[in-house]
Amino acid sequence: MKFLVVGGGAREHALAAALARAEATIVVASANANPGLERLARASVRTDPTDGASVVAFARAQGVDGAVIGPEAPLAAGVADALRAAEIPTVGPSRDAARIETSKVFCRALLARHGIAASPKVATPTTVEEVDRTIAGFGGPFVVKPDGLTAGKGVWVEGADFSDPKEGAVYAKSLLLQGGRVLIEEKLEGEEFSQMAFVTDDGVYPMPAVQDFKRAREGNLGGNTGGMGSYSQRDHLLPFLPAADREAAIDLVHRTVAGLRAEGIPYRGILYGGFMLTARGPVLVEYNARFGDPEGINALTLYEEGNFAELLLGIATGRADPNLVRFRLRSTVVKYLVPPGYGDRPQPGGLLAIDEGAIEAAGVHVVYGSVEAAGPGTVRLGSSRGVALVGEASAIHEAGTRVEAALRFVRGEYYVRHDIGTKDDLARRVEHLRQLRAPGAKPSPLPLSVAPAAAPPSSAGTSEQLLD
Repeated sequence: MKFLVVGGGAREHALAAALARAEATIVVASANANPGLERLARASVRTDPTDGASVVAFARAQGVDGAVIGPEAPLAAGVADALRAAEIPTVGPSRDAARIETSKVFCRALLARHGIAASPKVATPTTVEEVDRTIAGFGGPFVVKPDGLTAGKGVWVEGADFSDPKEGAVYAKSLLLQGGRVLIEEKLEGEEFSQMAFVTDDGVYPMPAVQDFKRAREGNLGGNTGGMGSYSQRDHLLPFLPAADREAAIDLVHRTVAGLRAEGIPYRGILYGGFMLTARGPVLVEYNARFGDPEGINALTLYEEGNFAELLLGIATGRADPNLVRFRLRSTVVKYLVPPGYGDRPQPGGLLAIDEGAIEAAGVHVVYGSVEAAGPGTVRLGSSRGVALVGEASAIHEAGTRVEAALRFVRGEYYVRHDIGTKDDLARRVEHLRQLRAPGAKPSPLPLSVAPAAAPPSSAGTSEQLLD
């Protein structure tokens, strides 16, 4: 089976690697020459991945059986529509369906129309005068969100990106004055998690839950990024995420897909719900219309070998075999190596010497993102997330330790968050949820550094899940 992968980042490298494990032939359409993708591809073309005509022409020339779109920009540009019009089965929603990600206003309105109680308190002021009245009426911390795509970096959160509500108001007004739409949302207190699912005509098929780390620096400090790393747990829950709450989030995904279909908008692709687990249960932060990055790397690493191409073709044609949705019971940790200053003022151009053989021998996978080949075993960092190291083990902290050990086989100047997947960080998050859900509790925000917490009650995970 021959599959076209559209996109040239780490997520697409992980997609191609999963297809390669299924013995599929891979061709790639991307703007850049990702060294990991180039190694796996039978053929590749340098093109704008949002140019539907160019992507279709390459797909036809290669005689592909199907296509999978990695990034959000081609979905927003209607590349999935162009491929389907050329009778090429495609994993990726239409431009209309992708509005679930590309327009936060559309997403919140869809949920409201169908009575899906997944949203925080939200308002959409349309004038600068309305902004002040809206914020005054919130009576508490808030978040400012541009309506459209921001690559994970356009959302401003009170207490993290601004401290004075007036600063948030100025940002919201600036978005309106630039001709955009803006949402003001209640700031949620809890723990974020990502719940991705394969979606097609005949069902919604969940993947393991993942927690992502958006802030650039350790202790959740620094600028917002596309994601510095992530982890998943072997039972497909998370240390702080009980099964009932994960099922509630999955139900919200089901109901959202049903709402789209009720409005004549079918969905074939990946739907990724970013949720905040609060005292009142999971609340939707946002939907994305594709694999998360880095969260998709966790899930794709765990997909059982042998059937991925068949599963993707089933999704693309509308009839997936649920027996092919199989993920191994292992924990994973992803940590990105990024250029110095990433998240605020990245300094691209540095060289990394990577001993892939030694890293793989240590039980860690190398996934390439924003880098270019610079000689044998050497890559040059771009301005974004460069190389993802993926550890796999029985317990989360063991997978994280494997990644940390593998760093000795990378030479060069880079930054990495060492706190992702550590026992201390996991314990803090479990304790945060325990406090949040205690009767009558008014917990403070997640502390940046505390001693490891005592074992939580079963409703917020177990010490065995967390630490074994």
